[in-house]
Amino acid sequence: MLSRSPNIEARRPLVAAALRKTRRAFLSVAAVSAVTNLLMLVGPLFMMQVYDRVLTSRSIPTLVALSLLTVGLYLFLGILEVIRARILTQIGQRIEEELGNPTFDAVLTLPLRMSKKEAVSQPLRDLDQIRQFMGGAGPIAICDMPWLPFYLAILFLFHPYLGWLAVAGAVFLVVLTLINEALLREPMRRLSQLSNARGEFIEAGRRNAEALHAMGMRQAYSTRWRTTNGHFIEEQRRTSDAASGFATISKIFRLALQSAVLALGAWLAIRQLASPGAMIASSILTSRALAPIEQAIGQWRGFVNARQATARLRQLLEQLHIRTETMPLPAPRASLSVTGLAVVPPGSNIPIVQDVTFALKAGQAVGIIGPSGSGKSTLARALVGVWRPARGTVRLDGAEIDQWEPDALGGSIGYLPQGVELFDGTIAENIARFAEGAKPEDIIEAAKLAGVHELILSLSDGYDTQIGVSGAVLSAGQRQRVGLARALFRNPFLIVLDEPNASLDAEGEVALTNAISALRETGSIVVVIAHRPNALAAVDHALVLAQGRVAAFGPRDEVLRKTTMRAVGEKA
Repeated sequence: MLSRSPNIEARRPLVAAALRKTRRAFLSVAAVSAVTNLLMLVGPLFMMQVYDRVLTSRSIPTLVALSLLTVGLYLFLGILEVIRARILTQIGQRIEEELGNPTFDAVLTLPLRMSKKEAVSQPLRDLDQIRQFMGGAGPIAICDMPWLPFYLAILFLFHPYLGWLAVAGAVFLVVLTLINEALLREPMRRLSQLSNARGEFIEAGRRNAEALHAMGMRQAYSTRWRTTNGHFIEEQRRTSDAASGFATISKIFRLALQSAVLALGAWLAIRQLASPGAMIASSILTSRALAPIEQAIGQWRGFVNARQATARLRQLLEQLHIRTETMPLPAPRASLSVTGLAVVPPGSNIPIVQDVTFALKAGQAVGIIGPSGSGKSTLARALVGVWRPARGTVRLDGAEIDQWEPDALGGSIGYLPQGVELFDGTIAENIARFAEGAKPEDIIEAAKLAGVHELILSLSDGYDTQIGVSGAVLSAGQRQRVGLARALFRNPFLIVLDEPNASLDAEGEVALTNAISALRETGSIVVVIAHRPNALAAVDHALVLAQGRVAAFGPRDEVLRKTTMRAVGEKA
């Protein structure tokens, strides 16, 4: 028999491959369930023996022997139940191990590939739903369901009337389950969407708490929250009412059916068509036979959630095409070339940048200028690989940047976005990009290069200062300078700075100019996007963007002179 190629397994969709790896464990659950279902006959058989043998013979030794045997079998059943529960827990852990990292990567990739409206999906929540269902009672109900005919067959052995009554009850519950599925599928999907939107609304309010408070927007935002939350609560109420209604109907019907079987068994016993023990055993067996169906109805909400979450997660991971391996390339050292570049923001069809072409060599720097909305920040995102080109290429040393793994190329990229975001941790950890084993001398060198070393030392804990979420304990200027130090950590080859002097004072601008000059001397390529000309003091080239296209590119002084002359001419 041919073995499965590792490459074939690697090409299998991630979610399907992860679920496939749990197949053997599920077979173990099914095997344990088979034994537990057989042991479920202990109660009815014990009841039959007590009624038909012990009570008629009045034999105490027989009662004691049967009781000891029953207790032993129940203990064995308890051990098997514990084993089955642990196997299910391990299945949940295995799914987390297989899909945890790709799902988290998808969370980080979503904002780069989709619009903000499309990126509200909660992949980690979907993974939690899959793991919780796989590790819960849902699979037990699935494994117990095939034993329904076995119990019905035993009832037919007691008497056909008992068997047909149980069959009728099973058909009713199956139909109820199908109706449950048809009616709850769409409400469960809407509830999931509303839950995601509700979480996004809360997070947006948390991020903008200062603006909401300062500009008196809290009441208006709270009003919108009540509307958003009201839709979620109302949908949750309707869904819960429907689910609990089906569960209640199935429970009451099963109890009534159990009593009906007992009454029918009593009638058969009176007619001497069945023994009193069979009467009691039939009632218990009917309850046990229909229990998996009732349990399935109770677990249906989790099953629907898990199925929808699996579909969403599978579609998302396949859509993002998260790669696991690429051919490693050496770190770039020589050139940056941009050819015919067009960039379309995620979720849009309109290009912001079009037909941009320029090239730089090691040690050169370019200042990108232009009016607001001309596409400067969009171009910056494309240069560092945050947004993919819709057309054209961005190449480092002749290779397109997506030929590197992001983490492999990341050490050669320094990026200071327009909105600087720092992370909860120490200043040293943020500068070092949270790299394990980062050398203190590299951290201090980056801080000195960004002109923030003395400022850091003035803080109470220096480089070990905890800055909080988003760098909350630092001022805007301090965050920008720490972010600049992070961009300069270990002297990357390509450094893209978007409005690096927006929050800097005069001292900070001098440090920025000195840093750009020092980086050029070490062979780095620096791209500076600026409105203020002070940030262009250390660059040797300039590029003017107008309506997303290159209006001018060349030596800095020549481009600035032509731009100034053109502006004067337009005013005249």
